[in-house]
Amino acid sequence: MRIAYVLGGFPGISETFIAQQIAGVAALGHEVDLLATSDATAPEPPEVVTRYGLLDRLHRIDPPRNRLVRLLRVIALTLRHGGQAPGVVFRSLNVARYGKSAASLELAHAALTLIGLGRRRYDVVHAQFGTFGTLALRLVEIGALEGAVVVSFRGYDASQYLRAHPHAYERLFAGGRLFLPVSRVIAKRIEAAGCDPKKVRVHHSGIDCERFAHRERTRNADEPTRIVSVARLVEKKGIGFALEAIARVLGSGRAVSYTIVGEGALRNDLERLVARLDIGADVKMMGRLSHAEVASLLSDAHVLLAPSVTAADGDEEGIPNVLKEAMAMGLPVVATRHAGIPELVEDGVSGFLVPERDVEALADRLTRLVDHPETWPALGRGGRARVLAEFDIRTQSRALETLYREASGAREATAPAASAT
Repeated sequence: MRIAYVLGGFPGISETFIAQQIAGVAALGHEVDLLATSDATAPEPPEVVTRYGLLDRLHRIDPPRNRLVRLLRVIALTLRHGGQAPGVVFRSLNVARYGKSAASLELAHAALTLIGLGRRRYDVVHAQFGTFGTLALRLVEIGALEGAVVVSFRGYDASQYLRAHPHAYERLFAGGRLFLPVSRVIAKRIEAAGCDPKKVRVHHSGIDCERFAHRERTRNADEPTRIVSVARLVEKKGIGFALEAIARVLGSGRAVSYTIVGEGALRNDLERLVARLDIGADVKMMGRLSHAEVASLLSDAHVLLAPSVTAADGDEEGIPNVLKEAMAMGLPVVATRHAGIPELVEDGVSGFLVPERDVEALADRLTRLVDHPETWPALGRGGRARVLAEFDIRTQSRALETLYREASGAREATAPAASAT
């Protein structure tokens, strides 16, 4: 099959799950193209990006930000490529239907870029977030792309964004072929927003379990329990609650060290909280690390802490990938009953789940793990088994392949091909 992915910057910072998914499909022998709407990319691409040559399949379709430069660019592209598909160009300018996207020439620029690339016919056009689904559908509607529109919903696009724009997906839900929320919680949310349940299939983001070696966790009597969080420093990650819980554990006389990996808008606030709690000697804020550096840190850790919360603006997680990676490596985890996390973490089997924002409960479960390291191996085995069963990239790639065939087959049976003129 030929699959086009509509996404933001690639490989996106903190979005290794997208690179893994696309690489998993490429590994099955399918032809993939990546249509990027941003230049915001990770400084070091994940290894799978290089292994499958994904950067060679990457094409920027976003317009210049300067309006005059954009206009001149669209004029040049029209003179060069517009004659190949004048109908596509004409439809991209339909302000009555496409509003700002047409009036700003953003849709025309994307369409003309695709015409120039000669990449228009696909079995599936897969938008990697709901917020990119509208663009994918428009490109198919005007004939700039051909293929069944499939859309993944991963977190904020079905929480914060949907809360702020409750009718944003109405046309997408009507015109898209399949919708792939990463959790049952998100599935219920998009169905409540008007998506036909018959079009919804929960599809988890996978990880390559073979690249995360399992090791039973033990602790020497003279060393602290090493606790790690890997998260962007934003409200929904709940790191402030983690720091307060760590302070309570330290205040009880137990020896722990806490390492936080990630950057974000709340870094200064969190550093001030560390100072106020007087736990700076036992807390390290490492900033952003490469995926390989994170894996090395997890390999040396004893416990992963993921205290996610629903942000004030409604932003929520899907299922954090770092939880899957840590569990695959045999780490016991402490996490919250938030969004899709309970679909991954089984309380008492692979770690512990606590209510959101409950510092006392976080501290209690961390204390229990600190006091009972003999429980770590069994929790680690339980986590590894869970990830292997439901979140391994090979299993998920084959499932996605089946979904693509379902979407493209349904499209061929019910819809005529888009006009190329």
